[in-house]
Amino acid sequence: MDITRINTYDDKRFSQTVLNQHGAYIIADEPYEIEIVSKDTALVRGKNPSVYDELIEEFRYHAPHVCKFLDDTGAMIKEYPITENTWIELSNIQPSQFYVDEDKLEAIKSFINSEEDIVVQVIPWNNRFISLDGHTRLYLAYLLGFRQVKAVIVEQEEWVWQFVREAKKRGIISPKDMTLLSHDDYEVEWKQFCDSIFADEKGLE
Repeated sequence: MDITRINTYDDKRFSQTVLNQHGAYIIADEPYEIEIVSKDTALVRGKNPSVYDELIEEFRYHAPHVCKFLDDTGAMIKEYPITENTWIELSNIQPSQFYVDEDKLEAIKSFINSEEDIVVQVIPWNNRFISLDGHTRLYLAYLLGFRQVKAVIVEQEEWVWQFVREAKKRGIISPKDMTLLSHDDYEVEWKQFCDSIFADEKGLE
């Protein structure tokens, strides 16, 4: 099934809250929404409930701490075991990304008010942790003066090492070191780097 995640913040098919949370998807040309309504619960909306299971799995790749999914009537669609999370010092997190999108930073300000609101996926590394996602949230945590965030420890992903090596070359060793870019510049710079990585991997096949 082809599930497309919407990464923009101006799409009349979706609520602004869902766009800001990156919970907007297109399946078979139809809009679907997953809206986080508490620290572990989300509402699922869309035309065809038969696709909800796959949609939820796609969503949980980015938000494994959300474990309860309800429909608009409050009926349970799917529930997962509660994901263990732990507090991690912000300064103890090694980013695997270099840039922060200014538009995305503005969007997440609408729902992040405290350290409790930030949950990211990490892997242990050299007595520190590597962040696999949530880099905009981590940068906002730095701007807001948060000392710690919540993290879910997940399995190691091989793709991350090239990104970590490059981050360290650029002097990025904690979230505060990432560079804030306009949306257009972010799209160019980040896409350019990712394309170069994938091109190298293809050349080795």
